[in-house]
Amino acid sequence: MSIPDPTSPAAASHQPVGIEVRGVGKRYGRQTVLTDINLSVRPGEIFVIMGPSGSGKSVLLRQIAGLETPSAGVVLVDGLNPTTPEARSRLTIALVFQAGALFNSLSVFDNLALFPTEHRLYDRATIRDKVMETLRMLSLENAARKFPSELSGGMKKRVAIARALMMEPQVLLYDEPTSELDPVMSATITEIIATLRKFTAVTTIVVTHDRDLALTIADRVAIIFGGRIHAVETPQSLRESRDPAICDFLHPAIDLEKPRFKQLELANE
Repeated sequence: MSIPDPTSPAAASHQPVGIEVRGVGKRYGRQTVLTDINLSVRPGEIFVIMGPSGSGKSVLLRQIAGLETPSAGVVLVDGLNPTTPEARSRLTIALVFQAGALFNSLSVFDNLALFPTEHRLYDRATIRDKVMETLRMLSLENAARKFPSELSGGMKKRVAIARALMMEPQVLLYDEPTSELDPVMSATITEIIATLRKFTAVTTIVVTHDRDLALTIADRVAIIFGGRIHAVETPQSLRESRDPAICDFLHPAIDLEKPRFKQLELANE
């Protein structure tokens, strides 16, 4: 993988920013999804949010991205509420969606070129150079003229990351980046996330079920259960944790005599 020089002007054009989540709650009608979420993400950190399905991880990510307004509390990115026009004009927050969300009618090259073209960030020649540089960074230069339907699942994930990088973000958010991937490609995506942090001025938040990703590359991990933060720990602390809920989540025992789905049936009776 070819990585750009971290001392180049492009890499130094901005600095990573901190993120504060203060008392955030989120309701949809009568359903409460998040309750009193408090987090502090340091500039340049890889911060991972883990939890069971339905625990509110992706909803929390949407609040941080500014895609939704919290029902309670506030999110501050570099001191700014990401839902406000001021924040949108001063901050660049990129979200890598779980399914990639590539434009199927556009080639890989045009998917990457779309943002800088529509926002008139550079002239056509510069955009072309930046697109090809970003594709080379992720070993995708041979896919430039392909369409999303011609890509494997792993390639689509890498293209989605490359497209996010074209925004030159200060904050890079990943929603389940290794979902639906085989173990080798999951490891590849994990390596990409860690490597990009070393060579780009970006603060990274990853929502994932992937225990290996979280415990390998995170600076800190937040565990969320039932829409509430249960713990924020370093990977080493989580490995050594004796908290029953954390142990059961990270190292679930398979019991064929008393399977979990039967216990869920009893609990719902």
